[in-house]
Amino acid sequence: MVEETGAPAPRRRWPLWVLLGLLGAVLLCAAPIAVGVAVFRDTESGPGWTLTPTTRAEPVRSPVAGDDARVTAAWLRERIGEALTAQGEALLRGDQAGFLGVADPRSPATAVLRKQYASLRAMKVAKWKPAADTLPTAAEGGRWRAMVEVEHCFVEADCAPMSITYPTVWADTPAGVRLVRVEPSMSTNDGPRPWEVDELVVATGKRVLVATTPPLRGRLATVVAEADRAAATADRYAVGGPPPAHYEIFYAGDAEWKRWFGGGRPAWTAGYALPVGGDQVNVVLNAAAPQRNNLDDLLRHEMTHASTMPTSGFPASAWWLVEGIAELAASGGAAPAGYESIAEVRRLVRERQWSGPLQDLKIADGAADWEVAGAYGIGYLAVRHLAERFGEPDVLAFLKAVTHDGVPVDEASREVFGEPWSTLDAQCVAAVRAAAA
Repeated sequence: MVEETGAPAPRRRWPLWVLLGLLGAVLLCAAPIAVGVAVFRDTESGPGWTLTPTTRAEPVRSPVAGDDARVTAAWLRERIGEALTAQGEALLRGDQAGFLGVADPRSPATAVLRKQYASLRAMKVAKWKPAADTLPTAAEGGRWRAMVEVEHCFVEADCAPMSITYPTVWADTPAGVRLVRVEPSMSTNDGPRPWEVDELVVATGKRVLVATTPPLRGRLATVVAEADRAAATADRYAVGGPPPAHYEIFYAGDAEWKRWFGGGRPAWTAGYALPVGGDQVNVVLNAAAPQRNNLDDLLRHEMTHASTMPTSGFPASAWWLVEGIAELAASGGAAPAGYESIAEVRRLVRERQWSGPLQDLKIADGAADWEVAGAYGIGYLAVRHLAERFGEPDVLAFLKAVTHDGVPVDEASREVFGEPWSTLDAQCVAAVRAAAA
């Protein structure tokens, strides 16, 4: 968090933060000022890792002297696949020895797997389908590198699975192939996941799963209780389908905040939400932030992002709309005079001479607390104006058209509200400026 500048710190300072990766297929957004645009999931293996897809039209045979390296690689891939299948089955039946049995017990992989096993079981892993579909490549010391992709679900076995890809190193021993190294997932967008790198303690409520680290165990019950209450609000704002079957929330200490899901958030960020595959959106809270932000407001805000977010993230031009709706949920629709950040809105309007349009609303990475709060407040007041005039259902229909269906904002405005967006944008800006007068 930024240092105090003399003015009271706003209670709510939580953008939806997503990172831009330029190495793969479309996922999220990189700009720290944006809720989300089309971004790219890193599906490459990184420096030193070569992925060589191949077909399996013919049965794989054991290599013999003089064989091409690809014959050995294909045979090892099959053995690695068998080991991974056995490991996944062991995880789901609660067999720790079977899960660890894939690794050389003298290798660093054993300690990593032991930690992962405990965290995954605590998170109620319900599906775990690992595969190594690309040919392994030769490494130093006669070892082999292989990329492992795992489709997985927590709590609900029939979820649209998330997928994660991470590097591994294997040894071909007299006892069979053995895992000797497991590395964190390499995506700059959303890796590593918390369960990959940290021991987690987990608690569940009626609608939520909350995970944190052992030093923060004492706060877990409070976060779960507040999150269950926030879920009732976030559910009401769900668009694009039913509310999430459950909300996954990670409560991060300082070190974890800097590491989980790539880290790198602006100093003023108190929480964020991001899609992690399938139809799941994870919420991450900065454990230091609720000391100066109301935990209940923060949860309603971020969990509303989770219930409204498309799988590809939000378009940057809709930042004001997305954050305004999250603030509507967080504040309970407070009147402008009673809105907690109204002073910051006034300051932004007066000192920065803000006069729209809404789609140009931006927050710099190094923005002061009051600038952040003021920008969020502008989004809130604009959305509140639309909700008062047209009703919340129409505002949510507008959000869906713009962010889920990709309808241009003017077309969506005419379809949902019956008026051109230029007219409504001007009216929203006027309403914000009037509230700040």
